Amino acid sequence: MTVRAYRPVSWQLPNATMPGVGTLQALRAEALTCTRCPLAEGRTQVVFGIGDEAADLMLVGEGPGRQEDLRGEPFVGRSGQLLDTLLRQELGMGREACYIANVVKCRPPGNRDPLPAEIAACRPYLQAQIELIRPVVVVSLGNFATRLLLDTTEGITRLRGTVHRFGPGWLVPTYHPAAALRGGTEVLAGMRADLVRAKRYLSVDPPAGDGPDR
Repeated sequence: MTVRAYRPVSWQLPNATMPGVGTLQALRAEALTCTRCPLAEGRTQVVFGIGDEAADLMLVGEGPGRQEDLRGEPFVGRSGQLLDTLLRQELGMGREACYIANVVKCRPPGNRDPLPAEIAACRPYLQAQIELIRPVVVVSLGNFATRLLLDTTEGITRLRGTVHRFGPGWLVPTYHPAAALRGGTEVLAGMRADLVRAKRYLSVDPPAGDGPDR
């Protein structure tokens, strides 16, 4: 297992914060009226996020699908059912004990991949969620969340199995549950191993300081 370089909680991204938003409730209220990108035109609901606002574990996915758009909650379809099962089996917790959010808060048409401009428009919301929750471990689910949070072009197949210092804690990349549904036993086994790794790092203090790992 590899521990890689540090990422500050602000991701060194100027002008990406939400000025004047000091609580998740205020941030949610801001998001519910968001028109920063064209995804707002086709949404049924903003899928802001759900879970324990003081959670040690935060999971970040890609974006809402049809069921999420209808219910206003992330990961409620088949992928969400698998994620709930894996959380119970590998971490011994339900979704109410962690916090779950997405890179984009509105459903892309036809469940297509989010566009770079859409990700950029929504990024301040995710950044503010992470800064307000300050989780010990962030689990990035799939390529879009992992590439955004680690500021990399590497794919999840190469990045999973590693742990990254991230803000005040750690980031563990893993597959998106949809990939585990499609990819069979090998992908599912990798996702299980990554969640076990995340559980272990919930009790590991990151080294002090803002420099790279020694």
